[in-house]
Amino acid sequence: MHGAMDSERIEIEAAEWLARRDGGRWSEADEAAFAAWQEESTAHRVAVIRLQTAWQRADRLQALGAGVPRGEIPPPGQWRLSGFPDRAAVGPGGTDRLSRPWVRALAATVLVMLGAAIGWYSLGRDADSYSTAIGGMEVVPLADGSRITLNTASAMRVELSPTERRVRLDRGEAFFEVAEDPTRRFVVHAGNKRIVAVGTKFSVLNSDGTVRVVVTEGLVEVTGAGSVTSAPPTPVGAGSIAQAGEAGVVVQKLSVADAETSLSWRSGYIALRDTPLEDAVAELNRYNQKQIVIGDPELADLRVGGNVRTTNVSGFVQVLERGFPVRATDLGDRIVLQRR
Repeated sequence: MHGAMDSERIEIEAAEWLARRDGGRWSEADEAAFAAWQEESTAHRVAVIRLQTAWQRADRLQALGAGVPRGEIPPPGQWRLSGFPDRAAVGPGGTDRLSRPWVRALAATVLVMLGAAIGWYSLGRDADSYSTAIGGMEVVPLADGSRITLNTASAMRVELSPTERRVRLDRGEAFFEVAEDPTRRFVVHAGNKRIVAVGTKFSVLNSDGTVRVVVTEGLVEVTGAGSVTSAPPTPVGAGSIAQAGEAGVVVQKLSVADAETSLSWRSGYIALRDTPLEDAVAELNRYNQKQIVIGDPELADLRVGGNVRTTNVSGFVQVLERGFPVRATDLGDRIVLQRR
């Protein structure tokens, strides 16, 4: 507790120095006293740097610019607080120090400004955007130590702020390896669903109004994206697959090995395990311009298995023709499957 009080006191003093320096009554003696105060300890210098950085990043937000029209930025020399005394002070420890109520008010304002500045900076800046073409895959390392693997035909936006790590998966699929940071949640928005994690490994697929979450390590929570939802968050643990749609969230508990197998696309192939041909074709089509079309509905429930390269359409079709009663017709942009 004592350390927190010391930190708050130093923040107050740093805020007072900076406000006075930009107040238009700054002398060489003030500059020398300010420099001496900063030399007293590293904590003093760090507090000044923190406040200056927040102010600069926020392009001088109006938090300390009372009287400046909304939307305008107060220039240097106009740090004013309406209703507070506009007088000089010798500085921390001096005989004419600003009154404690004034200092407390200034400190509170500075702390609000600091939080607002950081939040405004992170939310207002353009997010980093990433996308992959059909059949492509990209590994995106983040500054916090996390890593994202973006699957075929996918697009996402990433924003890192001091309070939250945010990803919006606009379409497609991504695998997240989240660096542990208890002070900043890692949040993935996909459609109208929100997936929250701290330190874990999981994938999110956003396709056709449905969100699928596969967790291979740790725990995530799946909720609606709004601030108020009718249902509580659904926990999804390692080895589980969650399907989230308008009706709610359904969780299937498997082994971690099975969950890993469902994410075999990271190694460039699709793992089929007694999979209906209709589902196998739909999955393979995600990775290729040339599409496979099931021309005979009776083939849809045909069960297939094995490991198939994501971009090897011709090889997959050849195996079907050799091992099943299937005839394939290549029409250039698509291959149509009929019962033989």
